[in-house]
Amino acid sequence: MRMSLQQVIEQYHRALDEFSRGNPEPVKMSFSHRDDVTLANPFGPAARGWPLVSAALDFASSRFRDGEITSFQPVAQYESPDLATILEMERWTAKVGGREVRAFFELRVTSTFRHEDGTWKLVHRHADPITTPHPDGPLRGSDS
Repeated sequence: MRMSLQQVIEQYHRALDEFSRGNPEPVKMSFSHRDDVTLANPFGPAARGWPLVSAALDFASSRFRDGEITSFQPVAQYESPDLATILEMERWTAKVGGREVRAFFELRVTSTFRHEDGTWKLVHRHADPITTPHPDGPLRGSDS
């Protein structure tokens, strides 16, 4: 029986929690392994194609230790029969790089899934640390 999109997202969230402890394998299982898969994360330029995405995931996960994702805050979700996109805020704590103290950080993340071979696979992830309004921008707390 095919897993629902929501079940796949929950599995992806558990995989990301493992990623925060330096284990990339569960996240890599969530991704499509096709040539058009993409990843854009704060650790380097955008990667396209499974070999480059896999290497970028290995590098990014190697930067994290003793982490956990404390919450996923959904912002939006769009779904068609074969493609779905979610926008979430992820809250993490982890030791990053060579630091011995756990840091708290938030990521703004867009993830796109495609129906492949009877299940949903991640075909694009874009994560960045931009989570607050620009002081000169249109979204300034109660002014919006």
